[in-house]
Amino acid sequence: MQRLTNFGEEIDKDMKITPLASLLFLPALFSCVFQPEAEGALELPELNPTDRIVEYTGYVSSYNTETLIPDWVAYELTAEETEGTLSRDDRMFSMDRNFKGRQAMREDYYDSGWTKGHMAPAADLAWDERAMDESFYFMNVCPQKEYLNKKDWQYLEKQVRSWARRYGKVWVVTGPIIGKNIYGTIGERNVVVPDAFFKACLVYTGSRYESIAFVMGNDEKRYFLADCAMTVDDLENITGIDFYVALPDEIEDIAENTYTLSVWGIK
Repeated sequence: MQRLTNFGEEIDKDMKITPLASLLFLPALFSCVFQPEAEGALELPELNPTDRIVEYTGYVSSYNTETLIPDWVAYELTAEETEGTLSRDDRMFSMDRNFKGRQAMREDYYDSGWTKGHMAPAADLAWDERAMDESFYFMNVCPQKEYLNKKDWQYLEKQVRSWARRYGKVWVVTGPIIGKNIYGTIGERNVVVPDAFFKACLVYTGSRYESIAFVMGNDEKRYFLADCAMTVDDLENITGIDFYVALPDEIEDIAENTYTLSVWGIK
């Protein structure tokens, strides 16, 4: 169910506090020893008043009505959700008719040479019919090179599911890097084609929080995970996005300034 169009604007009047609004109460949550069961939307980056935040069943999107692609998409993926069996067959990409503002359309992608790349993969949302359908909204889509979409980016998505199964859940933030916009735009609405894509992941190992980030160019190069991995701090410097702000500062600082490949099963 879509509940928000702008940060802080509640559409569902029957709900007193949405998951996003609950972030206002995070200081109280963290006044004692931080426990993983006390999380409050750990996947969400820092929100800005100008963000167009839209919450769906399986993910949250910060949709940019100028670029017509999301600035980021965030979601929590649990081990149970990775067992979803719904098929993406016969589902079509579409606009969200409830969203008030400019959106990309299927026509923008026709004969463009770019695929419609999911940010939150449909396979991560196969646990619920509505979640799967909403994954095909353009709030979750960017123009993506077909080779990347079907090769190394897809491999990274599969790894994310394996991390959810290993640690019980993973908090994911993913999206485009426009950079110098070397590929320009597509379609009559001038949908921006990203230069690259990022994915940030956070897990709780049972004793501590661990994070890692990846950047892959929107091209046909090979991207081995060990080579394109970086700290979340480094990704913040690239994107300007402040990730995992729901963590207490002392935990966030430690988790984001390093990564350990063995934690992620990467050699």
